[in-house]
Amino acid sequence: MINSQNLGTIEATNPVLAVAPLKEETEMLRATDKITALYCRLSVEDMKEDKKGGKEDVSNSIQNQKMILLQYAKENRFTNPIFFVDDGYSGTNYDRPGFQAMLAEIEAGRVAVCITKDLSRLGRNSSLTGLYINFTFPKYNVRYIAINDHFDTIDPNSTDSDIAGIKNWFNEFFAKDTSSKIRAVQKAKGERGVTLTTNVPFGYLKAPEDKTKWIVDEAAAVVVKRIFKLCMEGWGPMQIAKFLQEEKVLNPTAYKRRAGIKTPSSETDDPYHWNTNTVVHILERREYTGCTVNFKTYTNSIWDKKQRETPLDKQAIFYNTHPAIIEQEVFDKVQEIRQQRHRRTKTGKSSLFSGMVYCADCGAKMRYCTTNYFEKRQDHFVCANYRSNTGSCSAHFIRAVVLEDLVWMQMKAVIFYVTRYEKHFRAVMEHKLLLFSEEKICASIKRLEQAQRRMGELDRLFIRIYEDNVAGRINERFSMMSRSYEPEQEQLKVEIQTLQQDIEVQERQIENLEQFIQRVHKYKDLDELTPYAMRELVKVVYIEAPDKSSGKRRQNIRISYDLVGFIPQNELMKEETA
Repeated sequence: MINSQNLGTIEATNPVLAVAPLKEETEMLRATDKITALYCRLSVEDMKEDKKGGKEDVSNSIQNQKMILLQYAKENRFTNPIFFVDDGYSGTNYDRPGFQAMLAEIEAGRVAVCITKDLSRLGRNSSLTGLYINFTFPKYNVRYIAINDHFDTIDPNSTDSDIAGIKNWFNEFFAKDTSSKIRAVQKAKGERGVTLTTNVPFGYLKAPEDKTKWIVDEAAAVVVKRIFKLCMEGWGPMQIAKFLQEEKVLNPTAYKRRAGIKTPSSETDDPYHWNTNTVVHILERREYTGCTVNFKTYTNSIWDKKQRETPLDKQAIFYNTHPAIIEQEVFDKVQEIRQQRHRRTKTGKSSLFSGMVYCADCGAKMRYCTTNYFEKRQDHFVCANYRSNTGSCSAHFIRAVVLEDLVWMQMKAVIFYVTRYEKHFRAVMEHKLLLFSEEKICASIKRLEQAQRRMGELDRLFIRIYEDNVAGRINERFSMMSRSYEPEQEQLKVEIQTLQQDIEVQERQIENLEQFIQRVHKYKDLDELTPYAMRELVKVVYIEAPDKSSGKRRQNIRISYDLVGFIPQNELMKEETA
């Protein structure tokens, strides 16, 4: 129960010292234990309007409400006044700390009167505002007064009470209109490439001369690069978070607060604690490649504030708007790695090749098998479809150390050849890719032209059917034909879109080859297999069934390299020998 001998203040933010009760007010307090709830609210939109009006201290709005309400309570001898304040909360919903605290007092039967400056302070949702005024308050015998609107539930037959519904509707209309204008401004800014986020990603700072521009925060950028590097080396988000915590790296919130940077996140008890979701968020943030991404989330309406993710194709992306911390190709590779499921074994061990090894015959993933009793050389991979005597595939067994040696041997050969005979390598791969690409592109373009011609025919046919229908010349046969054409038209739309995307992918083959060659040159001095190099160059490793035809077990693998697929090493080696 709230102490009836004190004038209290319950606020969500920006606490204001309570005013001590006057002598005559103290006498009123003894009359009843029930309180008079004085409710104040100020929204972000109200603050913006205040700024437009030239007011310097926007918190005066709350102060003014308090003075008005307290003076009214004093003049009308309402006992035990208690303030409930929501500073910076929208009136379009009632999920406000101050209002909910007042509602709890009302439902507990401890409130006699509720007073606001006007109806809009109570809320700007006409349906819910009407529900509280006409149902909730009467249910708990609470008298409600809106001072400036001359509204008082003690006199339900007054003219002001009759027009209260209209005022509530107008208050809601004002909220909708304000929201619509704000959305329009944000949309215009976002489409121009102006960043809409007010919270700069960890690793960047707002430029001193232009707050809409970002500059690199070198100390934080080192941590971001480290996180991406660990992911490229096969570490999962949980492992990365644990590693950073052990290394005593400040988490983004703690770092920003110590640097004096504003952040909406609350600091954890342990400044070195990294949440797995924080690592995931950093790994998936496209802005680290130097681009601005707007409209990543949306809300359905001013009533439904739930943030929903916007599909990638509907987001507005503007490239090269600020310095990049992570290269685009590294970011893309990390997203590809994130799509792979890396299940750690019960021992906690993980393999260099986790998520990258597949059976060459059935296409299933190879399971990584290990126990605490195994030596490193005993760890192995086996086809997931293999079950002794019952599986749909053979074992395709290969030890991890053997796989590592075979992969390094092939990668080393490719790196050597590309860096030594780049011109010939490019010619061989272009010939291989172009033979495939030209044939597929020609077939795709031919089918695309056919589909587009057929779409044109159907469009003209539908126009004729429509004109015949308007002229009254259509018969049942035409009606049946139109119904049969509609599914064909929808199917053609999907096929045309697929063909266009397929052609675009094929035309990027040569561009991908050049990018692969550049990557290989980075590792010309590599003297051992590293997780980062392997994941940057290799896409998938296929394990073939062992060859025992010679009387000895011979294990072969096939490597599909990132961007270029399979490389015909035998052809390259023949040319080198020649």
